[in-house]
Amino acid sequence: MTGLNDAALKGLPADVARPAYDRVQVKTGVVHLGIGAFHRAHQAVVFDDALASGDLRWGVLGASLRSPGVRDQLNPQDGLYTLVVRDGSAEHLRVIGAGRGVLVGPEDPAALVAAMADADVHIVTLTVTEKGYRLDPATGDLLLDDPDVAADLADIDSPRTAPGFIVAALQARKVAGLGPFTVISCDNIPHNGKRIRAGVIAMARRIDPSLADWIEAEGAFPQTMIDRIVPATIPDDVARLTARLGVEDQGMVKAEPFTQWVIEDWFAGERPDFTAFGVQLTDAVEPWEDAKLRLLNGAHSATAYLGALSGYEHVHEAVAVPSFRAFIEALWD
Repeated sequence: MTGLNDAALKGLPADVARPAYDRVQVKTGVVHLGIGAFHRAHQAVVFDDALASGDLRWGVLGASLRSPGVRDQLNPQDGLYTLVVRDGSAEHLRVIGAGRGVLVGPEDPAALVAAMADADVHIVTLTVTEKGYRLDPATGDLLLDDPDVAADLADIDSPRTAPGFIVAALQARKVAGLGPFTVISCDNIPHNGKRIRAGVIAMARRIDPSLADWIEAEGAFPQTMIDRIVPATIPDDVARLTARLGVEDQGMVKAEPFTQWVIEDWFAGERPDFTAFGVQLTDAVEPWEDAKLRLLNGAHSATAYLGALSGYEHVHEAVAVPSFRAFIEALWD
């Protein structure tokens, strides 16, 4: 079975959406650290929308800071993958063309730093989980006794951590006379922008105080709130999609229809016309964050706990019961 790639696009079924723009002309304007299913089903779709609008500055170079798994899936597919959006029995397939390939940080740290320092890159996004910030959960301070943090402080030219790669790339941009890129955390943790900013500046200050001052003055680390349910892809999903497309797609992701991205309106340089693609820009992300945690996450967790005690295996089964619906409405009120 042949795999999904640029050459296979024309042979896909007519009802499969695919890039209508010239991928050869796309520039890499975004580097994403910690590339996984959630990014591919969420932020990358917005950048693909920007490309589809005719703004070809927003291709996305992915980077894994751990394993080569996603690289091995996507690079043979020319960075292409299918987003499968399921709504009940309905299904919509869209091939996302924003991907510009995937680098593996531990294999060649200098190559990733150079990519982030490129003049065409204006945004660095990341989904590395809370542990990836290398901050003390209680104090928010940089974990100086973390072995990888210590290694970055000793040799920032070969970084290992997300803050380390950002510091190294910003240092290279400063030396080259370029402005900083905007760092957008897409991890689902409170005050994500403040956290990554704190880690980056703390590391930079120990390496070069003038670099830290420059990042503080010129850099941008907006707060964000993100929301989309992206279940894990299983082998049956790949097999089912292969039968549907006629080619194999090892990089596919699946998601629910609902998606939301709220970003604090604070950028260090160029950005796409986010609002044209459904992203909400705001001066205050915290109310959006609170609403999601209390209304969505709170109700979801409460339904899961009480549903399990009531004998249901899945949340959607419990939500279908009128008493559970009334409970959720009361909880929201």
